[in-house]
Amino acid sequence: MEFLTTSEAADYLRLGERKLYELVTNGAIPCTKVTGKWLFPRHELDLWVLSGLARPAGMLTAEPPPVVGGSQDDLLDWSLRQSGSGLASLSEGTARGFERLQRDEVMAAAVHFHSFDASDNLANDANVAALRGAPDLHDAVLVGLVRREQGLVLPHGNPKRLRSLSDVLALGARMAMRQQGAGAQMLLEVLLKRAGASPRDLRRVETPSLTGPDLAEVIRAGQADCGMATRAAARSAGLDFVPLVWENFDLALRQRSYFRPPMQALIRFLCERRLRHRAEELTGYDPSPAGQIRFAA
Repeated sequence: MEFLTTSEAADYLRLGERKLYELVTNGAIPCTKVTGKWLFPRHELDLWVLSGLARPAGMLTAEPPPVVGGSQDDLLDWSLRQSGSGLASLSEGTARGFERLQRDEVMAAAVHFHSFDASDNLANDANVAALRGAPDLHDAVLVGLVRREQGLVLPHGNPKRLRSLSDVLALGARMAMRQQGAGAQMLLEVLLKRAGASPRDLRRVETPSLTGPDLAEVIRAGQADCGMATRAAARSAGLDFVPLVWENFDLALRQRSYFRPPMQALIRFLCERRLRHRAEELTGYDPSPAGQIRFAA
């Protein structure tokens, strides 16, 4: 990320330095203080300018409601409460949340897409690829939340000694499923394809679980031998866990929403030490990307 000094930022924005300091004092412009000097992230200055564009009445679009759609996550849910952002959550899975974002039905969508790259390996950044490929999100921003550990959630003690998807297939273990479009379901399908299999080859529990905690409850109740979810979901339910991959878990939103007060309250909170402590408590998280702009259209 490129940072500008005070004089460089003033020149870039065509403002006087006195006016720039006034904006800094009022907390009205993105900046950070390092060793006593103010620095301004150039890319966030661009977003700040774009967010304030004046448009004729006929070009104005309705503001999306203060809701974060997409994937459910324990750390995100906690952050929404603790940040005082006023943002509500609507957990319907990655694909559904992404669709709602494109229709301006949510302010942001929590996403974790999965796909193969050209070398038939798990794509390194499918979230960025999804934003690049969405024609209705030409003004998209991707804000990092965390990297998360995804894998097999198992009954306490792992009685069937499952260590991989190959074991699940070979032993005919009953597998709890997520709904179509859920990030965990997309990951399962990608991993099965890489193994030369498909969901039809699994002994499936047909009624889908709508969230990771719901899936964990199905396993804890003895209705399934395993399922795909995060380490945090497994730990919260007192279940065993076999890690399979680390994934990017991000917030997708429009540029005009980035500087709205609810979203700024959440983004500021993501950079606080409290979030890192909570991530350690829940386990299975790497919070180093939290609050960073990972992509902007």
